[in-house]
Amino acid sequence: MASTETTAAKDGSDLAGLEAGLDALETVQASRTPFRRTLIQKVLPPVVAIALVLGIWQLLVSTGVAGDPTKLPSPSDVWGELRESWLQGTLHEYIWTSVSRGLLGFLLALAIGTPLGLVVARVKFVRAAIGPILSGLQSLPSVAWVPPAVIWLGLNDSMMYAVILLGAVPSIANGLVSGVDQVPPLFLRAGRTLGATGLKGTWHIVMPAALPGYLGGLKQGWAFSWRSLMAAEIIASSPDLGVGLGQLLENGRQTSSMSMVFFAILLILIVGIAIDLLIFSPLERWVLRSRGLLARS
Repeated sequence: MASTETTAAKDGSDLAGLEAGLDALETVQASRTPFRRTLIQKVLPPVVAIALVLGIWQLLVSTGVAGDPTKLPSPSDVWGELRESWLQGTLHEYIWTSVSRGLLGFLLALAIGTPLGLVVARVKFVRAAIGPILSGLQSLPSVAWVPPAVIWLGLNDSMMYAVILLGAVPSIANGLVSGVDQVPPLFLRAGRTLGATGLKGTWHIVMPAALPGYLGGLKQGWAFSWRSLMAAEIIASSPDLGVGLGQLLENGRQTSSMSMVFFAILLILIVGIAIDLLIFSPLERWVLRSRGLLARS
């Protein structure tokens, strides 16, 4: 009898410990992360990586391993291009010309790709009809759309946006289709039981459950938007279009200025990283945190 009571008491203690552990996991930490820890974990690694890349780059130039010095500019030469553009007041024009086009084109692709993805995911006939076409368009290089877009629309911003849409819409739609396909059927049945059918079910059940896959499609859609825009700016040049980052890259090629070429490449890379850090990374953290997969800090 005493043994039974001891065992029961032990089980109750273990259960209490388990409940306490679960409560601790669900408890949101209100304290802020120390600045030193943030500096070491988030700031120091990219700074070290950039310094390492610059050091190797300068070493290759100094030792002549790269061969012809005109084919690989030094970091100081690229910095000179940056400084000159800043002093002339053209640096922000290069960036804004491309970023404004890219973001507007992406928003248009979002407005078209989201309802298209929902229709493809929810209507079997539509999926059978255009689902393979969307997958094929997603694998088609964006640069292939530039010549027909120029012929159809001419050298203007409409041509740029058309190329962006043709590159980004299939990725956004397919990402949403993938997310909808991964929604557990139990969620849909529970929604119908509660009266969430039609548009109400799509808004309150399908879209929240499909959000991770949809967000992946959005990231890929932005990548395709940016690549499509750069291809269009490199191939199609006109004074009316202004000078974006792609056109800056092409200008460097035409003048055989490798420092300008590397300068344009770095700006394109920096813009891509900045958009990811400022828009998509916070969205990913919010989605993960809302599902209990990321602790607040």
